[in-house]
Amino acid sequence: MKSVRLPAPVLRAASPAVRLWWRIRKPETFGVKALLIHPDGSGRFLAVRHSYADTRRWALPGGGFEPSRETPESAVSREICEELGLKVPSSRFVVLDTVVTTLEGKRDTLTILTATAATAVLSLSPELAEARWIGDLAELGDAPVSRWLLAALAHCS
Repeated sequence: MKSVRLPAPVLRAASPAVRLWWRIRKPETFGVKALLIHPDGSGRFLAVRHSYADTRRWALPGGGFEPSRETPESAVSREICEELGLKVPSSRFVVLDTVVTTLEGKRDTLTILTATAATAVLSLSPELAEARWIGDLAELGDAPVSRWLLAALAHCS
């Protein structure tokens, strides 16, 4: 399946409408988030800022998927390739946690996975405003951090 790459201004403009639709329709969605570990063994991990919604918040890369078409591992492998240009085989991902949430007005089953990246070189899609390999959340300053990034780090410590 080929993904559509929309420019960041379009993503930002559409985000409030999508959130409103979720609140009205209350769909059941499935998502994945990836805690990627730097390949040099330093313990650094990847934090990203999206180009839509809360553009200050540091988070994990990831996205949605259809469980009838993909496993969480294959979905996160695809999302990492689409958003970051990284090829990480689905077999390398390990599930850290699966949570069911009603954040954003939808019923979402979110799977958080981790893997070590094969390379640190990134090619950001328009969905991402920035990506950083960091060793500690303090390196992000006073910017907000997503609850899923915090949850992934808690599972790894």
